Amino acid sequence: MEGETFLWLIRHAPVRGTAGTIHAADAAADLGDHASLVALRHRLPPDGASYASPSRRTVETARALGLEPELMSEFREQDFGDWTSHRHDELAATGGDAYAQFWRDPASGRPPNGESFADQVARVRQGLSRIGDGSATLVVHSGTIRAALCIALDLTPQAALRFVIDPLSLTRIDRLAAGWRVVTVNQRAA
Repeated sequence: MEGETFLWLIRHAPVRGTAGTIHAADAAADLGDHASLVALRHRLPPDGASYASPSRRTVETARALGLEPELMSEFREQDFGDWTSHRHDELAATGGDAYAQFWRDPASGRPPNGESFADQVARVRQGLSRIGDGSATLVVHSGTIRAALCIALDLTPQAALRFVIDPLSLTRIDRLAAGWRVVTVNQRAA
């Protein structure tokens, strides 16, 4: 199928650490859900390329799935700048107007020294353009998958933020000659 790309997008395993934290790139994955990892591994294309965000949790998840991915910085999670490594409840209490303002428009708002979700969509678009024809597995973040869905469905960034993307879920999209096709979103393997 020349000119067509079939993408299996996997959200990384849950992060080891305090819930409600904006995790840094070096946060480790909790790979304890062996049943989901095995079930997910059986759903992936056997002969496809593999890519991952360079974050520790995505690389660890990819390796647990038996992949040795090419790392692509375009697939990083949204950069929350100065808020990285802080808990949301802490920021709500001490983040002042900047934190409250961000949540009034989370698609175009930028955390201090960070990027907006719209910026992430533009970055993911560049990354997707680098993936060639055939099958590919991407082990990435929830924001990266929302950005890919934003592109595939020609949504506004604000609308794309409505998708729920669970850890170790599968989202399938295809880039065809006639345009994008969405096969499944947020499907759990186990």
